[in-house]
Amino acid sequence: VIKSWRSKWQTLSAYFKYPDYVRTAIYTTNAVHRQFRKLTKTKGGFPNENSLLKLLYAGMLQASERWTHPVQNWNLTLSQLSIHFAGRLDGHIDL
Repeated sequence: VIKSWRSKWQTLSAYFKYPDYVRTAIYTTNAVHRQFRKLTKTKGGFPNENSLLKLLYAGMLQASERWTHPVQNWNLTLSQLSIHFAGRLDGHIDL
């Protein structure tokens, strides 16, 4: 494990350049990805893309009932993300 971390430290350490509140939002995103993985890992395959999207949508509806607290410092986090990833959020939100 240590050898793997050392060889990929350039990529792994990029995560630490963000402030704590941004890293917290990233943790939340990882929880969403973990939920998606839990839903799909036991399925052998999907007949089409639409069936996968339906499963993920239903899973997110179920998971969102448990996730009731908002992300702290969301406005600050969003402004930092827009600085670090300039132009990527322009079509999706108004800052």
